[in-house]
Amino acid sequence: DEREKIAHMALPLGKDHVLMGTDALESMGQSLEMGNNFSIILEAESGEEAETLFDALSSGGKAEMPLQKTEWAEKYGMCVDRFGVQWMVSYTGEVQFGGGEVP
Repeated sequence: DEREKIAHMALPLGKDHVLMGTDALESMGQSLEMGNNFSIILEAESGEEAETLFDALSSGGKAEMPLQKTEWAEKYGMCVDRFGVQWMVSYTGEVQFGGGEVP
């Protein structure tokens, strides 16, 4: 069933905005509940700014995925702030991710 779901998608909306989406996967311990069906993503201008944003947002909340290097960003992390809002913080930097479909 999960092969029919969306892993990640990005839809450019103009020059400076991107709408991103993903499915919640029960096999990864995720369940869809009202309130966890969206996240706000911030694209930092530097690695240092990404760290500052992530630390401030996760303070008093919970770091779901620590800020780290991924195949699409020099720094990327996910957290829930003290109010329950889900955040993704990213600094793409010099990473060139080609994406593509998974067979």
